Amino acid sequence: MQDFIKIHEEDNVAVALRPIAKGEHLIIGTYSLTTREEIPQGHKFALKEIAKGEPVIKYGFRIGNAKENIEAGGWIHVHNIKTALGDLLTYQYEPVASSLKESTPAFFDGFRRRDGKVGVRNEIWIIPTVGCVNSIAKALEKKAQKFVDGTVEEVVAFVHPYGCSQMGEDQEYTRTVLADLIHHPNAGGVLVLGLGCENSNIPVLKEYIGEYDEQRVKFLQCQDVEDEQEEAMRLLEELAVYAGAFSREKIDASELIVGMKCGGSDGLSGITANPVVGSFSDLLISKGGTTILTEVPEMFGAETILMNRCETPELFQQTVSLINDFKNYFTSHNQTIYENPSPGNKKGGISTLEDKSLGCTQKSGSAPVKGVLAYGEPVKVKGLNLLSAPGNDLVASTALAVSGAHIVLFTTGRGTPFASPVPTVKISSNSKLAGHKDHWIDFNAGCMVEDKTKEELAQKLFDFVLEVASGRKVKAEEAGFHDMAIFKQGVTL
Repeated sequence: MQDFIKIHEEDNVAVALRPIAKGEHLIIGTYSLTTREEIPQGHKFALKEIAKGEPVIKYGFRIGNAKENIEAGGWIHVHNIKTALGDLLTYQYEPVASSLKESTPAFFDGFRRRDGKVGVRNEIWIIPTVGCVNSIAKALEKKAQKFVDGTVEEVVAFVHPYGCSQMGEDQEYTRTVLADLIHHPNAGGVLVLGLGCENSNIPVLKEYIGEYDEQRVKFLQCQDVEDEQEEAMRLLEELAVYAGAFSREKIDASELIVGMKCGGSDGLSGITANPVVGSFSDLLISKGGTTILTEVPEMFGAETILMNRCETPELFQQTVSLINDFKNYFTSHNQTIYENPSPGNKKGGISTLEDKSLGCTQKSGSAPVKGVLAYGEPVKVKGLNLLSAPGNDLVASTALAVSGAHIVLFTTGRGTPFASPVPTVKISSNSKLAGHKDHWIDFNAGCMVEDKTKEELAQKLFDFVLEVASGRKVKAEEAGFHDMAIFKQGVTL
C-alpha cells in the first residue's frame, strides 16, 4: 500500500494514505521533508513552505488560501486554510474537447415496458399523494408481500410528509416528483393512494401524470370507500397479475441510466471512489449509455471544469445558471453559500468547499456535458447530464431516480445505510470502511491505493452494475431499505 499520494504535478500538498507519525522523513518526487505533526489518513500536508495568503494546490487547482505560514511537512486543515471562493461569479466559455471514443456493446437483463422504456426492477410501488395516508401505505406494503412471486420482486411504499399545506414552487416540486415516480420503469405496477381533501389530490395529480397505462397505474381515494385497505388489496392484486406478466430480456447497456452521488466523504473520496465512478461513467457513455451528476452546491469551486466540457455555448449558459441559481437560493434564505463541508467531511480530511468539490466532480469522468436538467426534469439526451438538486443525500438520490436513473452509485468515505427509490450501490473510498461496514458497502474502491488500478476497478464496477441491473440486490435492498425525500421549498401552511 502507498503511504501518501501527490495527485497532480502542480500540487504543493500530498495526502496521507495511512496515518503518518510526527517526525517521519518522506521523499516525494523532488521533495524531501519531515512531518511536523501527526497526519491522519486522508489529510493533507505541505510539500514545501506555503506563505500566509498563498494558494494551497490539490488536484492541480487551488482549494483555498493559507491562513498562516505553513512549513514543509506541516498538517494542512481547517485551522490553517480558508476558502478562496466568492459569491456570484462571471464565467467565460473555454471549451475542452473530449477524447472519449465508442467501445464495444454490453448488455444486461432488464424489463421492457409497453411504452418502450426499460426497468431494472419489477416492483409494485405504493405512492401516497399526501403524508396523511402514510400509515395506510405502510400497512398495505406489509400485507401485499404475499404478491411477491414469480417476476414480481417487491412491494414498496414510498411514504413522505408532503402533498398538502404547501404553496407555490414547494407544491409544484411535490407534484412533479410524485408524477415522475409513477412513470418510473422500475415499477411494474403503481398504486396511487390518496386521501381526498389534500391539495395534491388524485384529480390534480393526474394533470401532472399525463398519459398512463390503466393496467399499470391504479388510483384509490381513501375517503371515497368504506374499507380502503380491502379495496387497495384488490387493486394491488390486479397490479401483481399485470406486473407478473413481464420477464427479463437482453437489453443493450446504451439504455441504462445511472445517477452519481457522494456523501460522508473523506480525504480519499476524490482519490479513489470518485475517480473510479468517473471512469465508470466514461465507460458507460462510451457504450451509448447515460449518467447524471447532481448535488450542485458541491460543484462550487470546480464548476468551470464542468462548464468547459459543455458541448455547446447554450449548455454552458445553462450550467452557469445552474450554479448561480443555486447560489441565489442560499442568499435568498440569508444563508452562507460556502457553509460546507460537513463535520464528518472535515474529520475525514476535507478542509474547504473547493477541496470537496474538486473531489466530488471527479465522478463526472471526462465525457462532454450533453444535458442540463432542472429539478424533477427527466433525462432527454444520452451521455453526461447535470441535474439541479441539493447535496443532501436522500434528496439528491431521490432527484436522480426521479430524472430517470435506474441505479444510483453512491461513494462514501464514512458509510451510510440509506437507500433511494432505485438500487443504490454504496462504494467505499477506503478498505477499512468496506471491512467495518460490509453490510452497508457493495463495492470497495479503496484498493486503488493498494493493488488495483483505476481502470481495473472501473471495469469491475461496470460489470457489477450490469449484475445489479440484471437483478442482483444491493446491500440496502437486502436489508429491506427504501427511502425517498422531496426537495422542500417555501412555506408550509
